[in-house]
Amino acid sequence: MAQKEKDALSGVETTGHEWDGLRELNNPLPKWWLYIFYVCIAWSLVYYVLYPAWPLGKSYTKGLLGYSQREELVQKVADGKKAQEKYLTAIAATSVEDIQKNKDLLAFAMAGGRSYFNENCAACHGAGGQGAKGFPTLADDVWLWGGTTADIYKTIQHGIRADDGDTRGTVGIGMTAFGRDGILNRDQIGQVAEYILSLNKRSTDAAAAEKGKTVYDENCAACHGENAQGSLAVGMEVGAPPLVTANWLYGGDKATLVQTITNGRAGVMPAWSKRLDDATIKSLAVYVHNLGGGK
Repeated sequence: MAQKEKDALSGVETTGHEWDGLRELNNPLPKWWLYIFYVCIAWSLVYYVLYPAWPLGKSYTKGLLGYSQREELVQKVADGKKAQEKYLTAIAATSVEDIQKNKDLLAFAMAGGRSYFNENCAACHGAGGQGAKGFPTLADDVWLWGGTTADIYKTIQHGIRADDGDTRGTVGIGMTAFGRDGILNRDQIGQVAEYILSLNKRSTDAAAAEKGKTVYDENCAACHGENAQGSLAVGMEVGAPPLVTANWLYGGDKATLVQTITNGRAGVMPAWSKRLDDATIKSLAVYVHNLGGGK
């Protein structure tokens, strides 16, 4: 039998292994650690008996307590739905305008609307409704299709240029592509872009802007209004935005304006009534209205 080797300094036996002159001491485990380990073993045996533990084909041992996290979750979801039922029923039976007047319904709709918004709308419009290029800001007072709760409700419900009989706008038809369709030439497009910039105190070519006013009056005013205040300001629902603004859907620099006038724009939003129930859409309308820009 080989003699066990001991460390000269500590007197502790080594494992016999050596790595580049380094030897591993064979110290015993601390007693406190060992006792905790034994307790864990005992606890695991008790757990196996009391709780679901071992798989048995397509089933498993149920345990003496018969506990199931899945059943507990199902019950909690059912309890949550039951607690919400009276509010959801009330919201479904109440107009969006009247929801705003009921303190309890408003609080419930706002809480639910925030969750629904983050799940369905934030990907395009941003978590706080700040919008993005091509996706309108919902936290300001610039609305293309109306900013009342009823307007917002209708927009969410039927969408914009969506596959829905009551959609806002017309499917496949948006702003005219004045350049692509040969209605305006390149010079005229540049002139009307300068005119729009001049309305926002940013024009760099006064002569072109003056010519652009004539082009605008003949081609753009019918939708955007004589004063470029947008279609809603002149009583039309065609989604033409105001052009005297700091909030631009695609960009307000000259290059972007030229691109927009040349090729047109036709933003699309899905009709959410095909995915969400009426109470959810009403909650969303109330939440969006209260983001800060509702009218």
